[in-house]
Amino acid sequence: MVAAVCLMVAGVGCREEKPAEPLKSLKPEPLPSLPASGSAPDTRGPLEDVAGPVYGEPLPADALRVELAGERVRLGAEAFSPVRPEDAVTLTQRVKGRTVLVVPDADTFLVQASELLAVLRESAATVWLAHPDGPVAYPVVLRDEAGFRAWLEEVAPGKLRIIMRGDGFELTTSVGKLPGPDANGPSVPVREGRQDIVTLRKGLGLLKGRFKTSEDICLVPSFGMEVAQVARALGGVFSAPGEPIFDTLCLVYPTPHRPTDAG
Repeated sequence: MVAAVCLMVAGVGCREEKPAEPLKSLKPEPLPSLPASGSAPDTRGPLEDVAGPVYGEPLPADALRVELAGERVRLGAEAFSPVRPEDAVTLTQRVKGRTVLVVPDADTFLVQASELLAVLRESAATVWLAHPDGPVAYPVVLRDEAGFRAWLEEVAPGKLRIIMRGDGFELTTSVGKLPGPDANGPSVPVREGRQDIVTLRKGLGLLKGRFKTSEDICLVPSFGMEVAQVARALGGVFSAPGEPIFDTLCLVYPTPHRPTDAG
């Protein structure tokens, strides 16, 4: 019942107080579904369409090319092992202040590249990751696990991230995940073992429409994922050549394990 409040002042009558808005009206609007939540059937297109065209930025000019080869990296004719302190020092000197293009091979896993990525985060001016299937690359902000946690704690809308797992992509936000064909599965499941980059692009477009002011997104791969697969996933953040859906791409890598000082 609406309460009436009378002011005992001449010439002023009674006014009605409006009831407070219910708490449920303060909840954020729900996330869209991709393509539908619950037990709806998978409505994606033919299997051959899952990779889609290769989108990205043109390869950076005058970049220092660093090729991955397991736990070793190649700079021209030279090979280094970043886990060796003396090689890490040499790499730091070579990449300091440079634009670096990381070129993945087919077999190097993200965890094997962690020492190199730590050196690049500290010393390189900018870091690009090359796509293995086309002449494009992606500028990335590198964050280790502590840096990623600090980013999540920042007060900003969205905090959008792509959790890259063996069974697909989980598109996660500050208010929950983007539902996929199975509410209990990833937002974008793999299809016969292949990444569905086409549907990933659609999902990221939906998130951009929901979080219009969000300018960055983090890709958080399983650390046992191949770096080449990570590069392919970054292609899903582009809607067309040179047109990223989000301005800043963050790549989360595993913090290198360093032995503790026993002394």
